[in-house]
Parts: sequence; C-alpha cells; structure tokens
Amino acid sequence: MTQLAILGGEPLRRKPFTPWPQYRQSDIDRLVQTVESRHWGGYPLPTALAKGFCEDFAALQGAKYALPVANGTVAITVALQALGLGFGDEVIVPAYTWDGTATAALAMGAVPVFADVDPDTYCLDVESVRRAITPRTKAIVPVHLAMRFTEMDALCALAKQHGLKIVEDCAHAHGGAYRGKGAGSMGDIGTFSMQESKLMTAGEGGMVTTNSLACYEALQTVINCGRASLTDEYGQRLLGLNYRMTDLQIALLIGQMEALPELRARRVAGAELLTSLLAQIPCVRVLPPQDAITQPTLYTYVFQYRPEPGKPAPSRDLFVAALEKEGIPCDGRFYEAVYKSDLFYATPQNCAQLKLGRETEMDYAQCHCPVSECAAYDESVWLFQFELIGGEEDVRDVARAVEKVAANLATLAAQDPSLAGVKAMGRAQRARFERKKNY
Repeated sequence: MTQLAILGGEPLRRKPFTPWPQYRQSDIDRLVQTVESRHWGGYPLPTALAKGFCEDFAALQGAKYALPVANGTVAITVALQALGLGFGDEVIVPAYTWDGTATAALAMGAVPVFADVDPDTYCLDVESVRRAITPRTKAIVPVHLAMRFTEMDALCALAKQHGLKIVEDCAHAHGGAYRGKGAGSMGDIGTFSMQESKLMTAGEGGMVTTNSLACYEALQTVINCGRASLTDEYGQRLLGLNYRMTDLQIALLIGQMEALPELRARRVAGAELLTSLLAQIPCVRVLPPQDAITQPTLYTYVFQYRPEPGKPAPSRDLFVAALEKEGIPCDGRFYEAVYKSDLFYATPQNCAQLKLGRETEMDYAQCHCPVSECAAYDESVWLFQFELIGGEEDVRDVARAVEKVAANLATLAAQDPSLAGVKAMGRAQRARFERKKNY
C-alpha cells in the first residue's frame, strides 16, 4: 500500500494546476485603453464603458437590468436597502454560506435569522425557512452554493404567501440557470461577487440584477450617493453611499464574460468525469444531480466524506489535509456554520438591532442547524474550479489522490488528529458563545 504524503510518502501530484484567474492579451489591451482614456472611476453610473457590459450581463442572467457595485457583500446590503428593509427587520439566510451573506444584513440594520440547508444541495432548505418566519421577517436571501441551486419555485411560492422579498445571492452562479431562468432573475434582486476566486473576476467587485424598474431605480440611488436614478419614474429618494465600481474593473470583466462560456464548458466536462470516478470510491458520496438545473455552473466541486460506519476513519479535516499533501488543493472548512464563525462577531453591543425593540435579544449562541454543522465540520470537501479546467489528466489525478487517501483511512485514523492543522470542532467558538451569554 502506497504511503500517504502526509506521513512521509511521495505525493501523487507535484505539477501545479491551471492558474487562476485566467486572462488574455485582449484584456491587457483593454486595460491599457482604459488607462489612456483617463476615465478610471465609476461616475456617472453606469459609465459609458459599463453600460454595454451591464446590458450584456443582464441578458446573460435573464434579467432586464444590471448595475456594478464595489463587491459582492455590498451587493446584498444595497439590495436589502433598495427593497425598503428597515432597522430590526429580519432576513432569513442559510447557516451554511460565506459570513458576508449575513453580515451584509447586519450592516444595513437588519437581523439575520439562520435556516438550515438541504443535505443534497447545501442550499437553503425551504421547510427550514418556513419554520424561521416570524412577524418581523421581511426578506429571504437564498444562496446558490458551489454547484447547486436553491429550489426557487418552492421558495418563491413561500415568499409570495408571506409577502416577503427575495434577494438571490449568486456569488457562485455566474451564467447558471434553474428551470430555464438565470441566476439572479427569479427573486426581486440578484447579487453577484466578482472577487478574485469567482467565475468572473475583477479582483474585487460585484453586480446586482433585477427585472423591476422600481428596484433598478432604487439600486441606482443607493449605489450612487443618493442621486436620483437616470429614469426616475418612481421618484424614489433614498440614503445612498458611493458603492460604485471602477472602469478599470469593468475593463477586466468584459473579457471575463467573453471567456465564461468556454471555461464553463471545461468545468462541466471535468465535473462530469470527476463524478463518475469518485462514485466508485467507498468513503465518498457525490452530490445527487439536480434536474432543475438547466445551465450548470460550478464555482467549486463539492463531495461528501462518508466513511463506513464501524470502521476506523480519520476526521474530515484530517482526510482533507492528507488529500492536500498529495498535491490536490482542497478545503473542508471552506465555510463554517456562520453563527459559529469567528468572523461573525454579532452581539447586542455592536449590533443594536439585535436588542432594541425586541422582547428577547437575538442570541446566536442558541442557533443549531444540524445539516449546516455536519457540512461545515464533518462532511463537505471542496475542490477548486481551476482543477477542472486543465483537462482530463488533471481530473483523473484528483480522483487518484482521493482513492489513495481512501485506501489508507485506517492508517490515517491512528495518527495524531493535530496533523489536520485545525482546532477541534467549535472549541474556540463555543468558548466565545459562553462569554457572550454573560453580556
């Protein structure tokens, strides 16, 4: 049996994967042209350069309107503000996502309420949302996560029943579609991230999409320092800040959108091959197909670590550490359950909306979303999208490495758990929660 690299053996792969982000000479040329134009900022909104990009991006996502913003977290904040949410209003978000989905709500005075995710998609579970609705609930923020979509038909029906707004977090879903409808076109507003790891990137940045002229005008006002929108049919006057994106970023994103179809096709082909290979490995469960996805999009490839019950097996974190030592970039704690994350430091002392006007202050230490916690600490394994775009041999190396680690589970289980390089689940977070209870 081949010795694992984490135990001193030879790594299965030493060759780097395809670098990310990808760019072409035309991107450099466009950047130079933008620099030479001496118009680098984002005013007026949208700029002449941004206008065409926004129209194309809206069409890509099946929406009528699109606007650029400073980043993906800001996109959620301005979306909630444009929809009229006020101080203390509750916003239901998935417990398993990037912290920014929840902190964006906190930033504009709302109160995030966590619902659990579906074990087959890791996207917001509609029945968990139903149980989380209260008289204070005003909006829901589903996240189309990694390689799957929230079940939007059921969620939209639930939102309509209760008069709730929907802001789609599409940070992972550029170019994807659900039942023929583009990500960001099914709710009231869609939000996208253009951060460096994303499927389209300008280093940082974001986009908002909508089919509503009223929302479009409100978004313009919020993003553009409170100025009236270009059309101003609804005469909305809202408090705004400068959330604009620069033309230097737009110049990069034009090329990113041009390259998206080819790269998407490579990711889809790589994912299909990887699924077929991983399905043969005993301790691995691939995510079931989601038939409602009519245009796949893969920000990352996620599978589930499921060792056979009753047999010696290491933790998911040690499994991931061993896989990474074999030369395969991957992550287990890609996301935590947000309410357990050290980045989600929300207390009634620094977020007054968690206390003021409420009979009982919001105590996130009491949150428990079991599927999200299982995904975060026991089960999920995240592979990066650039591992899928380099060709068949790259994908087969990923599968070979998973197979190698899986064949050595018993040996790995006997090792010091500290080899994983992470703390025991929730130890630091639980201590912090206990301190918060004493405030």
